[in-house]
Amino acid sequence: MGRIVVHLHGRAKDAAFRMAISDYANRLSGEGVSLSEHRNRTDPGPYLESIVAKAGIKNVIVLEERGENLDSMGYAEKMKQWRLSSDDIHLVVGPPGGFGVHSDGMSSLSLGLITLPHELAAVVLLEQLYRASTIIKGLPYHRV
Repeated sequence: MGRIVVHLHGRAKDAAFRMAISDYANRLSGEGVSLSEHRNRTDPGPYLESIVAKAGIKNVIVLEERGENLDSMGYAEKMKQWRLSSDDIHLVVGPPGGFGVHSDGMSSLSLGLITLPHELAAVVLLEQLYRASTIIKGLPYHRV
């Protein structure tokens, strides 16, 4: 069973974002989702390269504006696929300035066409993963 690792570029500086990230990470801990916070002084290239070196490029998905757009049901379907995989999937939230050319050719997901601060993007991603897990379980958290 594949696990999902969400990588964050540094710890959230804002206390409200830290609390939200922690809350969703705790909710997801029993769902095979874990959080990995990296040093925030790492440039985008080395940050991404270090994750790819450990996980393999086919298992890394970056969050960026030009990525695949999914609705909540789409996240639930992806989560089912990721869980059935024998490999772990690594979702990577970028630094404040994004990945630039460092993510060219990589798989990517988008949280929409709007630009979000990276800390808020982490909260939105974790919430969608939590929502996906409740959809899979048939819980009433997600309402259509």
